[in-house]
Amino acid sequence: MIEIHQLRYAVATADSKSFSRAAAALNVKQITLSRKVQQLEDRLGVKLFERSTRGAEITESGRPFIEQARRIVTDVDNLRTTARNVSYGLHGRIAVGYCSPLMAGNLRLAISDYLTKFPDVQFDGVEAGLERLTHGLQSHMIDVAVAPVGQLEDGIASRSVWSEKLYVTLPDDHELATRQKIYWQDLRREIFVVPSSGLGPIFENLIASRLTEQGRRPNIIVQDTSLESVLSIVAAKRYISIATGASQGVAWSDLRFQEIHDPTGPARLEYALYWREDNDNPALQRFFKLIEERYPG
Repeated sequence: MIEIHQLRYAVATADSKSFSRAAAALNVKQITLSRKVQQLEDRLGVKLFERSTRGAEITESGRPFIEQARRIVTDVDNLRTTARNVSYGLHGRIAVGYCSPLMAGNLRLAISDYLTKFPDVQFDGVEAGLERLTHGLQSHMIDVAVAPVGQLEDGIASRSVWSEKLYVTLPDDHELATRQKIYWQDLRREIFVVPSSGLGPIFENLIASRLTEQGRRPNIIVQDTSLESVLSIVAAKRYISIATGASQGVAWSDLRFQEIHDPTGPARLEYALYWREDNDNPALQRFFKLIEERYPG
């Protein structure tokens, strides 16, 4: 029988590419973690990892298994969270998923309003990538997701809510930092860095669609880090990045956020709510009512 902690150990190893780092992250002995992963491979008859002095790299045959294991581990964790939180909310619970920063912006204001108006509802925020948000909606682990328009799968209801301006993030001494207006074409020779999760893939596709010309694609580096870490890298004055207004809720030293313009005006990223139509959670209906009041139509 496959045990959940074996799956957890395998997923942690895949994420950290190292048995020792995975063991440290899970606070277990490395020999225990290694043995459990080996037992899992023996039971499956599949080699999940290539082991070397540099660490552990997932094999091609192991990749589909690890992705499925990740979903199972996520579901189990969500079940535990749900069980813990049942007694917290006197008048229900709502789980809201999102992939954008909460430092500022419309989503932060909407959540703040909800927490103020419904203090007896247990509110659980789930920050995740688009794939996990979709899976969470389908499995009823998430009641509603807030994500850019057109990003989640068909079969899920949606409603447009708001848009946020797009900004290019520059070192403060960059030659474009003092421009009155910056257009996409002004950025065609720059090197971009974006995170691999959250809004990173959307930014990557957006940059590629705007700046690919005559077979020449823009230079985009994808970092397996948070958006906050990416912005810190920009401050080192080698790259630039893309952000929304939600990233400006804190002061970033040595950085400039300059609006990006399309021919018709400031470039914007449109957002929508996504949910399952068969979700009859009363706390979700209150969330919809609040959104309708704040963002009518």
